Amino acid sequence: MNIQFKKGVLELCVLSLLNRKDFYGYELVDHISKYINISEGTIYPLLRRFRSEGYVTTYLEESQEGPPRKYYKLTDRGKEAFEELDIEWENFVNGVNNILRGELN
Repeated sequence: MNIQFKKGVLELCVLSLLNRKDFYGYELVDHISKYINISEGTIYPLLRRFRSEGYVTTYLEESQEGPPRKYYKLTDRGKEAFEELDIEWENFVNGVNNILRGELN
């Protein structure tokens, strides 16, 4: 799959998941990799960028399996970004589906 296309879709996936609940980094990787072939190396730079853009905040929470985990929480600005991307995605998918399956006039 085209890397740029995957990066754009990955942004939407991460924002969508964080819109539902807070996640720690590896948990995001584990969940997304069930559906899309990704590595940890693609998620963490994205999370750093989201943090610098004010889309997420972070907090530490103790873990019974080891050191504290850094959780990512979507901010109001991140929720707005998700809503905009979600609308863009729907329009994009509908347009592509119309081209692929639509009739020629």
